[in-house]
Amino acid sequence: MFSRLAILLYAIVSYAVFTVSFLYALGFVGNYVVPKSIDRPFDVGSPSNLTEAIVVNLLLMSLFAIQHSVMARPAFKRWWTKVLPVACERSTYVLLSSLILILLFWQWRPIPAPIWQTSGIVAWLLTGIHWLGWLIAFASTHMIDHFDLFGLRQALAALRGTEPQGPSFKAPLLYKIVRHPIMLGFLLAFWATPEMTAGHLLFALANTAYILAALQFEEQDLIAEFGETYRQYRRRVPMLLPRLFARTRTRDRDAARSIGAPR
Repeated sequence: MFSRLAILLYAIVSYAVFTVSFLYALGFVGNYVVPKSIDRPFDVGSPSNLTEAIVVNLLLMSLFAIQHSVMARPAFKRWWTKVLPVACERSTYVLLSSLILILLFWQWRPIPAPIWQTSGIVAWLLTGIHWLGWLIAFASTHMIDHFDLFGLRQALAALRGTEPQGPSFKAPLLYKIVRHPIMLGFLLAFWATPEMTAGHLLFALANTAYILAALQFEEQDLIAEFGETYRQYRRRVPMLLPRLFARTRTRDRDAARSIGAPR
């Protein structure tokens, strides 16, 4: 029982660290409230060396990308769960990801050279899209299983002495429109800004490249796990960009076939 309680406490601490890092990310990317953000250093009077800033920032984002991708692979999970309890695997992944994010926030070097600046209704529109992106990312975790995604459900199952439920395929709400709404939300949050600086652009470009590459690996893992069910889902639902007019085109095509028109 003590070990089960320890696993639950570990999961709660990991989730708390994630919550802190996520809330700080809101301020970091949007330049709100937090003492150091993507465009504002602690000491506004000490500009960063450009080469140093680019190298350090890319290393920080690469560290996050490597950890985030390697630890998500099934082969690594099988090896990792020989070292620690299965119920701790997801919480450990969440904890390490969150700690690396905190390191990135701490060591980030702003590059404040302006790329674009907007005002008025355009600025308000971009700010709205920015916050919509964060809302989509967070809400999408609850559309599947937020507590399983962040390791709490596994810890509660261990406390009860039961096996956690195996993964099942489902595509609720936004998942009927795009296959990866969480990533879509992040992309909107990273790119929609009324004031784009060189440092913010570097952050957005690097993270976009990582997301597009990482999704290829994740898609293969999902095919291996769910087989033809996921292949059919891929054919039906786009990865990131919604097909706004797909239903209309489908109806028009079906109507044309019904009257014998050429395809």
